[in-house]
Amino acid sequence: MPCRNPIHRAFRPGTIILALTAIITTVVLGYLCSAQQPPATSASASVAPAGLRLLFDSPLRDPSICRGPDGAYYLTGTSIVNDVPDRGKGIRIWKSKDLVAWEDLGTVWHYGASPWHKKYLEAKEPLWAPEIHYLRNTFWLTYSMPGWDGTGKTSGCGLLRSVSGRAEGPYVDMHPDDRLGDEIDASLFQDDDGAVYFLWHSGKIARMTSDMSGLAEPYHWLRTTTTDPNPKHHSSLCKGIFGENSFDHVGYEGMFMFKANGRYYLCVSESIDGRYSCCVAEALSIYGPYGARYEAIPNGGHNTFFQDAQGRWWSTYFGPPWPERPAVLPVGFGPDGRVRPAAGNGLVREGI
Repeated sequence: MPCRNPIHRAFRPGTIILALTAIITTVVLGYLCSAQQPPATSASASVAPAGLRLLFDSPLRDPSICRGPDGAYYLTGTSIVNDVPDRGKGIRIWKSKDLVAWEDLGTVWHYGASPWHKKYLEAKEPLWAPEIHYLRNTFWLTYSMPGWDGTGKTSGCGLLRSVSGRAEGPYVDMHPDDRLGDEIDASLFQDDDGAVYFLWHSGKIARMTSDMSGLAEPYHWLRTTTTDPNPKHHSSLCKGIFGENSFDHVGYEGMFMFKANGRYYLCVSESIDGRYSCCVAEALSIYGPYGARYEAIPNGGHNTFFQDAQGRWWSTYFGPPWPERPAVLPVGFGPDGRVRPAAGNGLVREGI
């Protein structure tokens, strides 16, 4: 069949000029329209919490921040991409005086020296979700590894102590012969009486020995007094963790705990309508009973909470609009005591 392209069909100069003009106009308009469309990870791609602040543009999941005795803030998290030479087996730390400018202190510890690490090294498993804490006059790091046999049953977590009192270490493993927790996502909590608790995964918690070299009791698995049977409010992993038709948990991973206003805030990550969010339940006693859970930080799963020099509360964050980039979010407490994002005026990339 003959070609039906109008440019090929007519060779008169005027027709060619008009046709070329139309093509150029179409291309330019298409470019301008596409240029005005933001990338998928931009702020308009999802509703971002007010006051959200990007810390730096480098991959970091599960960010953890604590304030040190010098008033500076210390940050760590899952930095597998940044630790390519270490193949994800190290813990990296950053430092900031103002939550704006961050100094990279480098990789302060690599796993592999403790006897219980052997099978993880052989399986080339990465190190996940380290957290940094300051208590008892030194820094502590929790760390986790996924199962060496490809299942959650052999995953584990441990605890490190800085022998120098500095965030840079050096660090020693407090429980080198065996995993301290039988799953991933370890954290620490110190109560008002000075007792320290080791917590991990989906709500497991145990008081530690006085020297923090082990657990002083069998762990408690914290649950809520109410259930949430909506299947859209649970990860597909929940069934394997808690059992069939078990809906009395706060979340399935990324456990953290803090205390404010006389209440214990149990924070665990959960899938809520497709969002990887921080869910919270509250209690007046550390082991509960804990009331109904709620979605405290939408898209803000596997976070930690901390206070700044002025006593204001913040949450770490690595969700949209800057996925897998470390950020902080100002939070507050409503009249009902629930923690929620604090009011603000849009996204903030710099400045306090």
